[in-house]
Amino acid sequence: MAADKRFGYMEQARQALGLVATPFFWLADTPARVGNSLGEIFVSRTELLDENARLREELMLSRQRLLLAESLTVENNRLLALQDASALFEQEVLTAEIINVSPDPYTRRILINKGGRDGVFEGQAVLEANGLMGQVLQVMPFSSWVLLITDVNHVTPVEVSRNGERALARGGQDGDTELDLEFVIPTQDIEVGDTLISSGMGQVYPKNYPVAEVISVHRSPVQPYATIKARPMAQVGSTRHVMLVLAATVQDVPALADGTEGGADEESTLAAIESAN
Repeated sequence: MAADKRFGYMEQARQALGLVATPFFWLADTPARVGNSLGEIFVSRTELLDENARLREELMLSRQRLLLAESLTVENNRLLALQDASALFEQEVLTAEIINVSPDPYTRRILINKGGRDGVFEGQAVLEANGLMGQVLQVMPFSSWVLLITDVNHVTPVEVSRNGERALARGGQDGDTELDLEFVIPTQDIEVGDTLISSGMGQVYPKNYPVAEVISVHRSPVQPYATIKARPMAQVGSTRHVMLVLAATVQDVPALADGTEGGADEESTLAAIESAN
């Protein structure tokens, strides 16, 4: 051992033995290395799963905030449009929100969050930013039912903005998104694309406010009246905010139970239209 330490006779032998023993050392250490690797894999997978769950939660919250922001933007735009529309005429208006829709499939009515305590009265004109909505049918202390212009029992005196031709627009028989123009003789100048505005007859709706757009006209030589359909300008099925016209002259006009404008019966209104034409 002293000679080996002094002269290194066994150095080569030790190197050879170390080289031969290296695979055995590696094999002996394999379980520990495999265990450490598996532990790191499991830890990494758990961390990834936790981070993935956290990111999904953050994404969901971000989507909720985005939807809320979009909803608020849409509502803000509608309120701005309502404000701009109220500036088109000088009458004072009261803003209301739609809180319910009548479940009756045979009527077109909405419930608003303004009632008698807010100065709402029966027969009061209800407008939307884009066009007429209807008129108040029933008043309660804190809410009111509004009969829409698309209800089959509601008749609105209108005129064509292009030439002043007058007609009666009744809620459509075939659905809640159309109006039927009644008692229009074939010679009257009403065409597809014409804009119908309120005529002011009956003193309920403000004159010249948009009502509908003509979407179809059919004239038959064997029929005394033309078949004309129009689409309401108001977003009847999607809007949430409406305006109620607070006009003293309007308040004095009673409303019929069937919702015809201004309390004038259909025959007298038709006679007035025919005499005007």
